[in-house]
Amino acid sequence: KLFSLSGLFAVRKPKGPTSAAVLNLLKERLLAEAGVQTNGNKRNQVLKIGHGGTLDSAATGVLVVGIGKGTKMLGTMLAGSKKYTAIGMLGKATDTLDATGKVTEEKPYDQVTKGDLEKVLQKFTGDIMQVPPLYSALKKDGERLSTLMKRGEAVEAKPARPVRVYSLSLQQFQPPLFTLDVECGGGFYVRSLVNDIGKELSTCATVQELTRTKQGPFTLEEHALHEDRWTIDEIAQSLEHCTALILGEPTRKKLKTEHPGETAVISE
Repeated sequence: KLFSLSGLFAVRKPKGPTSAAVLNLLKERLLAEAGVQTNGNKRNQVLKIGHGGTLDSAATGVLVVGIGKGTKMLGTMLAGSKKYTAIGMLGKATDTLDATGKVTEEKPYDQVTKGDLEKVLQKFTGDIMQVPPLYSALKKDGERLSTLMKRGEAVEAKPARPVRVYSLSLQQFQPPLFTLDVECGGGFYVRSLVNDIGKELSTCATVQELTRTKQGPFTLEEHALHEDRWTIDEIAQSLEHCTALILGEPTRKKLKTEHPGETAVISE
């Protein structure tokens, strides 16, 4: 039954592990349940599975997974729209642009009002230019920028590139914290958005919490399987439900000039 599974489904990524680590754990669970004996690296040849777009280690939420022939459909997930809820903090900047990094700057934020913040958000809606974070899954000479940064190597920022923001709204403002809802296209970084918002307000800002609430047609509440439901039967049911979901999903038109900001990670 395991090897007959094919299509796309979603899991709920917890805070802490990388997206790749979540995928490996899922694979190990399924192979163990099916009683498949694996020897070291040979397990990678047994089950074809992949995810459609990296979530930061510190982030939680929807991680779309392709299994079997579904891995070929992951590219459409990268280009499609995603929704996030982000909690930002005014007055502090870090090297990673989130709460996991070292504080690099502190500035006063008392002058910032709710009205100021709402006004600034309008500048970041629509087709905008964005510089990706240095700590990211983007690669230089085949290695992730985040890996190079952790080794202490000098890394130049990637050039600004076009990204699309479908909607951006302020949900809460309790200084220094503010909560945003964002719907965006592929290659977009919420950490860069919050950092840019801080600069625009003549202070600085960093992401404290980030949750992906939707990717393509998959929502966190309805479709993302909790870890206790990572079983062959549960995934088979989810694949049936999600096939109808994908067929009914309107495709977002990808920006012609958009750079691929993420890659579908597939292991065979």
